[in-house]
Amino acid sequence: MKVIGVHGDRTNPVLAWEDGEDVEYGPGEVLVRVRATAVNRADLSQARGHYPPPAGASEVLGLEMAGVILSVGVDVTGWEPGDRVCALLPGGGYAERAAMPAGMLLRLPDDWSFAQGAAVPEVWYTAYINLFDEGQLRAGETALIHAGASGVGTAAIQLALDVGARAIATAGSEAKVAFCRELGAVAINYKEQDFLAEVRAATGGQGVDVILDPVGGAYLAHNISALRRFGRLVNIGLLGGAKGELDMGQVLGKRLRIVGSTLRARPIEEKIAITSRFTAEVWPKLLDGRLRPVIDAVFPIEQAQAAHEYVRANHNIGKVILEM
Repeated sequence: MKVIGVHGDRTNPVLAWEDGEDVEYGPGEVLVRVRATAVNRADLSQARGHYPPPAGASEVLGLEMAGVILSVGVDVTGWEPGDRVCALLPGGGYAERAAMPAGMLLRLPDDWSFAQGAAVPEVWYTAYINLFDEGQLRAGETALIHAGASGVGTAAIQLALDVGARAIATAGSEAKVAFCRELGAVAINYKEQDFLAEVRAATGGQGVDVILDPVGGAYLAHNISALRRFGRLVNIGLLGGAKGELDMGQVLGKRLRIVGSTLRARPIEEKIAITSRFTAEVWPKLLDGRLRPVIDAVFPIEQAQAAHEYVRANHNIGKVILEM
């Protein structure tokens, strides 16, 4: 089968659509013909040698996919060849075929494109578990969402508002700020404004209850200061480095919680449980239009290199999709 291979210098990787090893599937799993996948920051990191897949997972890039079931393994019930599906993956999405446990599948309706399906699992699961499981966000609270115009950010804004919370988002251009406002967030241009000062102004000096942060070290000090009493900082990435200054006086005095969170390395049983809850609580709202995946651009899989460069340059608002 065809896969995206990674070649060249890891500081400047070259992606190529080429022949690769076929994928195998076993009991309880399904084999899917992939019709669309997506570009995530994790893919950019893995291509540069910084984010290896979990043990036993495919080394091919791609953390989600949408497609059509080709065959089902022993003990699989409720699914059959021809079903349209999408799913979260630990790797292997940048390929013609992918295998996954049947418990990871979401059923894709006929009126959804494969691109729409591929825009959901990674970023919507990430926003969902980190706002509500790790961050314990509740109605009436305020969430600060960094990188608000990203795939995770656009999902998180919608999810926060859906449960009756308030959303404040940071973004790095006026177009991205405007889009966050369209989604219903209070939006801050972090390149032109001090986000801490703006958060304090927007909350009457109280601060926020939850922060969803993919930046890491560079934002740590400001994030701690932006939290109100009993606030929760959920860190999901290190785009701004792994080290920062931590004021333990504020952590103790405000009784703050700092949570580190990843999705990819979680055990498959946990991911299946997340999928089950997401299917019941969020998926129906996506299907009926109350929530919506945001897609910026669609590239053919042969142009994966260009798609990665597009995301690396921070051009996208929402998801960038690769179609087979």
